[in-house]
Amino acid sequence: MERFDAVDVIRAKRDGRTLTTKQIDWVIDAYTRGAVADEQMSALAMAIFLRGMDMEEIRAWTRAMIASGDRLDFSGLSRPTADKHSTGGVGDKITLPLAPLVSVFGVAVPQLSGRGLGHTGGTLDKLETIPGWKAALSREQLMERLEDPGAVVCAAGPGLAPADKKLYALRDITGTVDCIPLIASSIMSKKIAEGTSALVLDVKVGAGAFMKRSEDARRLAEVMVDLGRSAGVRTSALLTDMSAPLGRTVGNALEVREAVEVLAGGGPSDVVELTVALAQEMLEAAGQGGHDVHAALKDGRAMDAWRRMIRAQGGDPEAKLPVAREKHVVRAERSGVIREMDALCVGIASWRLGAGRSRKEDPVQAGAGIVIHKQVGDAIETGEPLLTLYTDEPERFPRALEILEGSVTYDGLGPSGRGTVILDRVS
Repeated sequence: MERFDAVDVIRAKRDGRTLTTKQIDWVIDAYTRGAVADEQMSALAMAIFLRGMDMEEIRAWTRAMIASGDRLDFSGLSRPTADKHSTGGVGDKITLPLAPLVSVFGVAVPQLSGRGLGHTGGTLDKLETIPGWKAALSREQLMERLEDPGAVVCAAGPGLAPADKKLYALRDITGTVDCIPLIASSIMSKKIAEGTSALVLDVKVGAGAFMKRSEDARRLAEVMVDLGRSAGVRTSALLTDMSAPLGRTVGNALEVREAVEVLAGGGPSDVVELTVALAQEMLEAAGQGGHDVHAALKDGRAMDAWRRMIRAQGGDPEAKLPVAREKHVVRAERSGVIREMDALCVGIASWRLGAGRSRKEDPVQAGAGIVIHKQVGDAIETGEPLLTLYTDEPERFPRALEILEGSVTYDGLGPSGRGTVILDRVS
């Protein structure tokens, strides 16, 4: 590989020039090996943040991060594969019912997931509230479980896109997280390295999402779809509403309970709507479209697939889930119809109750979180329960209540409901 000087690469981007593929290949490889220092990569990340990248640069950056590590190969499986990635939100438990639901129709779901950080929850943290369930699988175990039961939710191995792992941690402490080229290449380098043949992206928009504005979310979706398709992965994206929390629960064990309700044919309408829409997208992308996805939730097939998925990773799907020791009920201050419920405030409150972490090594409380008794569009009377807060440590209640102050707005008009959670589709 041709050698470059890190300072020259930094200056090129600082001055607004386009980086060549050779420059990008070298700097990603050198950074992964430790030959480019964190200080230098920090400067380059900030230059990219300020100057941006064109589409060819983003493709090259993504390919270089994929090339920094291993790449899984599912071509030997007897069934097609499809994966889903969410950009993160509040109450986003969709992976839990979605993976087993899609597997019902003969599509394998290799859902390599992560842990929560800040106000967004992590799928692995949620599933680890199920007694016995284990996130870690060897590559051989992953392949076996993709054949049977056909759905796997597990931790990604350290060999996939190691450049991204280093760069992600650096972006978090240098103010360069909110940058579409770096976000898109981070997400897609891992997803492409995972080896799935079809990918559906759930790009959140609104107060509780990474992207607050619809135009930014659409741009991110377009870039990621381009990256996927350029790498030979059938890719599409749904833009979905995260102005209010998704469903009626936020927090690890609480969200597992709600996911099980969906698998049993019930659950909140917004969670069901998004689960079904993403399942249909995944099946279509995997060449298995046309199935009645709703029917599999109603007739028990999805629940059977969930139980097999949990048991295959050591969990007991019939075991009681953890419950927090303390609770506090927040009641409506006046009568009216709920017009807004700030998802970010609810997410931060749940985090402050112990459901999330500030650093990757922090523990989380399995039972902490919030149950939402009334959603946007619901009528409520003065004194009726609005939210119930749960934690093992009652001293956490005041700070959670502080962020919730003013997070819900009412008016006196008739109920209207939240409306569709799906805002648009990008393909």
